[in-house]
Amino acid sequence: MLRVLSWNINGIRSPLQGAVCQEPNNCTAMALGRLLDELDADIVCFQETKVTRDVLTEPLAIVEGYNSYFSFSRNRSGYSGVATFCKDSATPVAAEEGLSGLLASQNGDVGCYGNMDEFTQEELRALDSEGRALLTQHKIRTWEGQEKTLTLINVYCPHADPGKPERLAFKMHFYRLLQIRAEALLEAGSHVIILGDLNTAHRPIDHWDAVNMECFEEDPGRKWMDGLLSVLGCQAGAHIGPFIDSYRCFQPKKEGAFTCWSVVSGARHLNYGSRLDYVLGDRALVIDTFQDSFLLPEVMGSDHCPVGAVLSVSSVPTKQCPPLCTRFLPEFAGTQLKIRHFLIRLEQDPVFGHSALKLSNQTQVQTRQNKASVRSTRPRPSQAGSSRGQKNLMSYFQPSSSHPQASPDLELPSLMGVPVTPVTPEQEAAAKMVEVQAKASETKYEKEVRTLCWKSVLAGPSPMPLCWGHGEPCVIRTVKKPGPNLGRCFYICARPRGPPTDPSARCNFFLWRRPS
Repeated sequence: MLRVLSWNINGIRSPLQGAVCQEPNNCTAMALGRLLDELDADIVCFQETKVTRDVLTEPLAIVEGYNSYFSFSRNRSGYSGVATFCKDSATPVAAEEGLSGLLASQNGDVGCYGNMDEFTQEELRALDSEGRALLTQHKIRTWEGQEKTLTLINVYCPHADPGKPERLAFKMHFYRLLQIRAEALLEAGSHVIILGDLNTAHRPIDHWDAVNMECFEEDPGRKWMDGLLSVLGCQAGAHIGPFIDSYRCFQPKKEGAFTCWSVVSGARHLNYGSRLDYVLGDRALVIDTFQDSFLLPEVMGSDHCPVGAVLSVSSVPTKQCPPLCTRFLPEFAGTQLKIRHFLIRLEQDPVFGHSALKLSNQTQVQTRQNKASVRSTRPRPSQAGSSRGQKNLMSYFQPSSSHPQASPDLELPSLMGVPVTPVTPEQEAAAKMVEVQAKASETKYEKEVRTLCWKSVLAGPSPMPLCWGHGEPCVIRTVKKPGPNLGRCFYICARPRGPPTDPSARCNFFLWRRPS
């Protein structure tokens, strides 16, 4: 059996941040290896890795028991990117980055590009510059003993932002290029599997709110999928596409089978999402070899869940990995020295070590002689005189001899001709009591003034309003979409997003926050 799996991981380092290891240097490699073992697949395809080659580390790229292949975004850092990890028992015979062939090195590539004359060189280069496609070609053996070729296309299709019409055109061009390459591989005699995040919910059953969406069926991405896919058991005369949605082949009417949820609204709690991730196989391959197609919504760590399929074939590994394998990159293959190599203690030559030791002993003797001569010529404190020595710190707090102290027996002179009358103990006690009361009242007044001042400055957060549907405190959100309301805050229901008919889901409460 051959088990293939796809997962939009939303940053390949994100699911590994919670891993705790005893050895920090091997923590990432051990965590990624454990993750791959838990997914339990022969070929694992990741999308949205969000790493570029300059930040790719060796523990992340090379995992024991696997050979990996990466495609990076060449325009932005921390954006897009796909990766394929193959077990050593499923080592591909060829691997290639991109769909157009412009990134091919003509050595160990998959080939079969089809007719791409409808695109310019600049368009093809732009479509492959975001690291959205990676091909691996494998040899498989059927139960009858026949060896065939299987090509996996790991894709992360673009998202069409409603506010950016140019991205919709980019997405449709990417779809078209993907279809041309897949059909060219089919014509060359290879079986083809397209798996990954296609960023389109095909049917109304694949979307949580398709009923309330205007022109759902008219979406260009859905129309493209209609032309690419065929449905088993369709009526005579209906369109038959070259590929089959493997999950709907096994679960044609299952509702709530979603693979993507909004993290901000907590929609995964109530399964309020859509199915954007697919395993598409050519018709002959799905009908003859697919045994199962599944979703893994219980696997956390991303806003998507893994999807996969099981084929009744066995992989025929090659002895040598294709040149695109990450272990052949100069920074991981040992051909490029790393800075830590210069910090390792090296064994010295015996002759050089003996001469160096002799020179070191001579230097130490000369240093001791120099120190002795300096110590003998330095004047001692008794010779220099104690009158100019350093004073003690306590000497600055003693009374000076130039100002004689007044004798306690001297009679105090009268002030401005008025004789000074002695103060009785009763008067002194009363004066002290008045002084204490005055200080206490002054301290209390100052404390009240400070309290009122801080309360006026730090009034504290205003109480959250209660939503109408549940009477519960709301949560505050900030508008991030460009427009006149950018940066404004508003209140909404704190419950997770769900179907409008579900009373436990978020109600439609909305209130703008008043500016302070």
